Amino acid sequence: MKIIEVKDQQAGGQAGFEIFKQALADKAQVFGLATGSSPISIYQALTASDVDFSDKISINLDEYQGLAGTHDQSYRYFMNQNLFNAKPFKESYVPNGLADDIAAETERYDKVIANHPIDLQLLGLGQNGHIGFNEPGTSFDSQTHAVDLTPSTIAANARFFANEDDVPRRAISMGIGSILKSKKILLVAYGENKADAVAAMVEGPVTENMPASALQTHSNVTVIVDHAAAAKIKNRDNVIVK
Repeated sequence: MKIIEVKDQQAGGQAGFEIFKQALADKAQVFGLATGSSPISIYQALTASDVDFSDKISINLDEYQGLAGTHDQSYRYFMNQNLFNAKPFKESYVPNGLADDIAAETERYDKVIANHPIDLQLLGLGQNGHIGFNEPGTSFDSQTHAVDLTPSTIAANARFFANEDDVPRRAISMGIGSILKSKKILLVAYGENKADAVAAMVEGPVTENMPASALQTHSNVTVIVDHAAAAKIKNRDNVIVK
């Protein structure tokens, strides 16, 4: 696991942009994408650049259940606003939060991933260690599945809604097993509220109680963190400070 420590999120966005640019140079075809505040600086750097995704495929990690893609808090809408409108892909897949048959939707999404193996997967990190919406206790073998969001995740996402009661309680998420099939993984995390999760992810025990610790089992992971998020990492041997 390669750890890049930067001064702030904007510097992290530039470092992440360079990884995307290198992936394109290496002929990557399929990009796994994430939503939330952490990836935004990467998307800003991508949209300000001349990179071209028009012949590439994107597959998003997750989507809220019960929200249409046109809802301003849906993850499809987020991706449109922050990346797709400026940098369209040939095909962009996001789970259908309004699917009548959730089991059929998760099966469909697994087939999408199987048919389009992910070259570079972008991840954020929850304060409780979740990746995607894979909450503590999720099996490391899990594929796309429906998720009951934990109170801490609901509370963390409430800042994006008028009030906490409006936050969806369920989501569809790519599974940890699905994520681990990606050829390369890039995780970004910023702020002191992520420091405990970052330390547990990179040097704690590999346990389903800390979903992100599964990344220790992957052969090609880069983590971008700012000084605050990196503050509790004890072994600095793998940390590159920029």
